[in-house]
Amino acid sequence: MVRIIIFIISYLLFRFANAQEVNIQALSLDDCIDIALQNNLDVKGSALRAGASEVNLKQAKSELLPSLNGNYSLGITNGRSIDPFTNDYINQQLTYSNAGLNLNMVVFNGFRILNTIKQSRLNMQAADMELLETRQTLVLDVTLAYIQVLNNRDRVLLSQSQMETTRKQLNRLQVLYREETGNPADYNDMQGQLASDKMNLISAQNALQESVLNLLQLMNNNTDPKNTLTFKNLEGLTDTQKYTPSSDDVFNEALKNLATFKSKELRVEAANSGIKAARSGYFPEIAVFGQLNTNYSSAAETFTQTGTLVEETGDFININDDIFPVLRNNALFEADKISYNDQFENNLNSTVGISVSIPLFNGFRTKNAVALKKIETEEAKVTLQNTRLQLKQAVETAYMNMEAAYNRYYILKDQAKAFEESFRINEIRYNNGVSNVVEYITSKNNLDTARLNLSNARYEYLLRVKILDYYRGV
Repeated sequence: MVRIIIFIISYLLFRFANAQEVNIQALSLDDCIDIALQNNLDVKGSALRAGASEVNLKQAKSELLPSLNGNYSLGITNGRSIDPFTNDYINQQLTYSNAGLNLNMVVFNGFRILNTIKQSRLNMQAADMELLETRQTLVLDVTLAYIQVLNNRDRVLLSQSQMETTRKQLNRLQVLYREETGNPADYNDMQGQLASDKMNLISAQNALQESVLNLLQLMNNNTDPKNTLTFKNLEGLTDTQKYTPSSDDVFNEALKNLATFKSKELRVEAANSGIKAARSGYFPEIAVFGQLNTNYSSAAETFTQTGTLVEETGDFININDDIFPVLRNNALFEADKISYNDQFENNLNSTVGISVSIPLFNGFRTKNAVALKKIETEEAKVTLQNTRLQLKQAVETAYMNMEAAYNRYYILKDQAKAFEESFRINEIRYNNGVSNVVEYITSKNNLDTARLNLSNARYEYLLRVKILDYYRGV
């Protein structure tokens, strides 16, 4: 019994330990991107639109195939009607049935089908590029959100370090204050500084939770941002090197690789194919057709001669003053209903032919359709030009911001180094009673601000580099 109890306790402790490990999720940037690509609703919607464009292409290709349709009808009529078997008028209840097959195939229609297929194929390719664009944009957004999380996490660590430094000085002053050897004003000033550091820490923690929430929303993840989540560092955070590609290099690579630009080019080509498809309305349409029909009538009968019968006609002839009746030999018949299957087989008829439809006047519908397609093409071209212009401006702005962030980072790096040395000297002077608390707090705040600005500049530079890499399609 004791062994059983020990086993149960050990098992429960093991499960509890595993549960604790599961709650701690260590996510890398690639993990976040993979989760976002799987769960993001914008990506799913874009994928559905791409799937719909693929179906449209299949539908356009199916127009090349002939159409084959069958028809069947069965009904009952009462009163005066036409017997479909004899085409005679009858006045009785009649059961009738018709069946047929119709085949139609377009031989020529001004290349409308071929141009429609080409347009649908280009639209499908554009939709695929738009799906890739959505994925690329999501990857960029997740990357930027991930970097912001790391930035705010470092801000929290800096705030905790600043608060810990202040707390150590406050503890030292508290000892002096209790021994009545220190200045009470210094102790109170240090308490105020600790409260200020606590507020900074709360602000940093709140910013971290907001950035984590933003990242989880992009991932479409319902995890509470307050839960234990850890994020792995990115490479290149400590070694910030000059970005080598020029602004023109980034723009030229963006034109070649960025999906958003490719999709707009494909939309222009698709619109041009739409014009050609609309112009097919000016040409005649040639088609071949074939029909196979049969019918059934409950009034249809066959008659079989069973013998003859001599009957008086009612007329008379006079031969030598003798009256003789006129006789007639009538055939006797037996009526038999024709079966359903026999009628369908016997009444089969077929038709084959060719039809030509020549457009003479249709209320300018074709002319207006072509005009609308031309307008759509011009709109697509304007959209392409506008995309190129916006892309050029965005690349130039991003490159300018990257250079500014790079220069700001190294300036702040020198500033932080100088304030570190200044704080080291002031801390020694303050601990030895040479300087006052105001000088110490001022030096500490300068160092804290410089470190925070340096951290922000490092992450800002990394953000700018990631944006430029996005434009390059890297």
